[in-house]
Amino acid sequence: MAYKYKSSKGKEYTLYTRDVKLKGGKVQTIYFFSARKPKSGKPVDKLPRGYEVVENKRTGLPFLRKKK
Repeated sequence: MAYKYKSSKGKEYTLYTRDVKLKGGKVQTIYFFSARKPKSGKPVDKLPRGYEVVENKRTGLPFLRKKK
């Protein structure tokens, strides 16, 4: 079951992950929310350890942030 988040504006987002290659050749895993199925990426079952979901107050878009 994929991790889902419902924004204050009522839209439902799913958390996805994808590996990207940086300019230096290093591979890094990124996490992102999407309301629709993205072209690439796999759904994530739970939040990564040490992170929390925060919503942009102006746009209502969710994003991950390290816990304080």
